Amino acid sequence: MMACASVVSSGSSQVANSGSEQDVQALINQRKLKRMLSNRESARRSRMRKQKHMDDLKAQVSQLQKENSQILIALNITTQHYAGVEAENSLLRTQLTELSSRLESLSELAYFMGGSSCNSLQTPDGFTAAWGSMVVNQLPIVASADRFQDCCYANL
Repeated sequence: MMACASVVSSGSSQVANSGSEQDVQALINQRKLKRMLSNRESARRSRMRKQKHMDDLKAQVSQLQKENSQILIALNITTQHYAGVEAENSLLRTQLTELSSRLESLSELAYFMGGSSCNSLQTPDGFTAAWGSMVVNQLPIVASADRFQDCCYANL
């Protein structure tokens, strides 16, 4: 009987073990299912974060393109303004050269006609006091050497 009892007891432990293996397998399957659902949810959240990040980047690109366009417009306006100022400066430099030449010619004429140096008539800024106000807005003085000599000899 003892042999039967050991067979029965070992048989019942096999039945108990197979029940416990099923429980373990069910537990493993339950954990796998839980993990799979958790992974799906995590992947869904990850996709949502990625989509939000892409939307934010697209909005940033749009904003930067708008700013870039505004900067280019401002740059074009500034470049045009700069070109205008450069042209005006060039004109003013040309006028300065012309007026300086006129002043020098008038100073030489005054020297030769007066027979003395015009240094006494110089103002601190370099203009000749007698001729400085007459130089502005005048046409260039054109005189030939013959007319200049005739004028000088006539005064003798």
